[in-house]
Amino acid sequence: MPGGRLTHHERLEIAEGLREGLSYTDIAARLDRPISTVSREVARNGGPSDYRADAAHRATKGRAQRRKQPLAPAPAATSPSAGETHGRDPEAVAELEEQFTAMMVGTGLPRMTARVLTCLYVTDGGSLTAAELAQRLQVSPASVSKAVGELEQQELIRRERDTGRRRDRYVIDADAWFRGWMASARQNAMLADFTLRGAQVLGATTPAGTRMRDIGHFFEHVGRTMIQAAEQWRQADAARRGTPG
Repeated sequence: MPGGRLTHHERLEIAEGLREGLSYTDIAARLDRPISTVSREVARNGGPSDYRADAAHRATKGRAQRRKQPLAPAPAATSPSAGETHGRDPEAVAELEEQFTAMMVGTGLPRMTARVLTCLYVTDGGSLTAAELAQRLQVSPASVSKAVGELEQQELIRRERDTGRRRDRYVIDADAWFRGWMASARQNAMLADFTLRGAQVLGATTPAGTRMRDIGHFFEHVGRTMIQAAEQWRQADAARRGTPG
C-alpha cells in the first residue's frame, strides 16, 4: 500500500471517482490507499460536491511550504508558555489540528467553525477569548464571532466572563459533547412531534400522511435512544472517575 502524500494524478482520480458517484471505499480501493486518506483529503478541500484536484494539490503544496518557513514569534499574550508545549513536536501538532479539523468538516461543520473547535480542543487551558482565537487562527474577529455563535447554538462550547475583564472566554470542557449530543436529541424530539402532528394534518391514512408519520416515528425512536445512550455513558464515566453519577 503506497504511503506519503497524494500525487496530483491521485487527486485527479479522486475527483473523477466523486463525479462518478463512487464511495470513499471504492475510490480508496482504486488508489490502493486507506479510506481515511481519501475522506480527509476530500473533507479538507471543499467536500464531495466542491472537490477540485488542481486546487487541492496547490493547497497542499502551500501548506507544506508554510510549515518549512520559520514562524514569526507570536505576541506574548497568545504565545504558549514553555510549560504549555510539554515538549510536543510542533509539526505533529499542526498535522493533528489539520486532521481534526477535516474530521469535523466531515461531520457537517463549516470549516471555520471546525477550526475554532479544534483550536479550543488542542489548547491546554481549554478556553480562549475571541481575540486570542483570531490571533492563533490568523482570521478576522468577524469570522471568529460567527463560528463561536454556531458552536454555542450546538452547545459544543460555553461562554464565560473573563475574571476582572470586560470580555468573554469560550470554553471547551469534558461535558461539551454530552451537551451537544443532548441538544441533538432534543432537536430529534422536536422533529418527531412536528412530523407526527403533520401526519394528522395530512391525514394519517393518506400516502403523504403515512410518510410523515413514519418520519415522526423514526425521529422519536432516534431521540429516545440518543438520550438513553448519553445517560448510560454518563453513569459509566462517573464510575470510571469514581464520582457520583
